[in-house]
Amino acid sequence: MILNLISGPRNISTALMYSFAQRDDTEVIDEPFYAHYLEETGADHPAKDEVLQAQSTDDKKVIEQLKEDAEKAPVLFIKNMAHHVDCIPSSFLAEVRNVFLVRNPREMLLSFIKTVPNPSLRDTAYQQQYRLFRYVTHTLRQAPIVIDAAELLKNPPVVLQAVCKKLDISFDDSMLFWEEGPIPEDGIWAEHWYGNVHKSMGFNPYSPKKEAVPERLESLLENCQNYYMRLYKHAIKAPG
Repeated sequence: MILNLISGPRNISTALMYSFAQRDDTEVIDEPFYAHYLEETGADHPAKDEVLQAQSTDDKKVIEQLKEDAEKAPVLFIKNMAHHVDCIPSSFLAEVRNVFLVRNPREMLLSFIKTVPNPSLRDTAYQQQYRLFRYVTHTLRQAPIVIDAAELLKNPPVVLQAVCKKLDISFDDSMLFWEEGPIPEDGIWAEHWYGNVHKSMGFNPYSPKKEAVPERLESLLENCQNYYMRLYKHAIKAPG
């Protein structure tokens, strides 16, 4: 089974990848379409040259490699960004189990601007997530799983158990903890983005951000919020 995580930036997607990496039956792959996205769009991201050198920019070759990798373990977990997936053939979505990971855009932006000070709507991936969600649900007639970052952090065991049940795989307690530091599957860009995860040994307790989003980003926040709320209503909720 191929699990295709469709996330946005700063959405605890790396922590979720680390969680699935603890399973004995699972292999994980970190953003395999990143180089293709950078070449296709010309986006300027940290470590761009290194990513382009480290990965294939041919999305068709990447997809074929993923299919080969899927033969090596019962579960292949692919961590993807929505804007990366938006640049590849939509037929790929019909061959995988799609899982959407979202986060309240106010909290996401406050984290994101530490690395990308002036993000565009495309950079946030909310619009792409919603468009892909509609394609998966209305065109492919699938019932994708939606995980909200805050709901997961409020009660990781309960939310992960619900995720596993929907995927028809057993929940494993090992998914709740990992060793501090990087893992071999980290992308080459890890030093720019994964600092907090490398300091963690599991999902950190949810702590809402109290700062205000800078005034220059208020319009962007409103746009993101509209897409986020349409996805959040489908998310697995933590009890209480």
